[in-house]
Amino acid sequence: MTPRLLFRSVAIAEAITWALLIAGMLMKYVLEAGEIGVQIGGFVHGLVFIAFGMTALLVGVNQHWNFRLTAIAMVAAIVPFGTIPLDRRFEKNGLLNGEWRQTRTADPRDHTRVSALLRWMLARPVLLACIMGIALVSIMATLLSIGPPGSIS
Repeated sequence: MTPRLLFRSVAIAEAITWALLIAGMLMKYVLEAGEIGVQIGGFVHGLVFIAFGMTALLVGVNQHWNFRLTAIAMVAAIVPFGTIPLDRRFEKNGLLNGEWRQTRTADPRDHTRVSALLRWMLARPVLLACIMGIALVSIMATLLSIGPPGSIS
C-alpha cells in the first residue's frame, strides 16, 4: 500500500463516518429516535477521526511535508467531509506521490532522526501497525474517559 492509497482510504473512511454521525444526529434530533445512532456513529467517527490524524502524521513525515502542511492535513478532519477535497488537492499538487521511504537517499531531509525512525518502523510493518493500533486505542480510551464533546463543565 502506497502513502497515497493509505491517505486516500482513511480520508474516504473519515468522510463516511461523518455521514454516519450526521445521520445519527438527524435520527436523534429530527426523528426523535433516541441516542443509538449518535452513540454508534460518534464512536466510529471518533476512531476514524483519530486514525486519520495519525495517518496524516505518518504520511506527512514520509512525504517530507513541512509542519504547517502536516498540521493542515491533521486538522482537515474537523470540517465535515473536509478530508475529500484535501486528498484531491494533495493529489493535484503531487504531495502524495512516491513510495514509502524505506531507504536513505541523498536528500538532506532523509538524514534526520525522524526519518531514521520512520525507516526503522517501515522495515517492521507489523510492529508499526501494533504501535499505531495501541496509540489509537489509548487515545480513544482517554477521550472516552473524559466524556463526549460538550460534556465538560
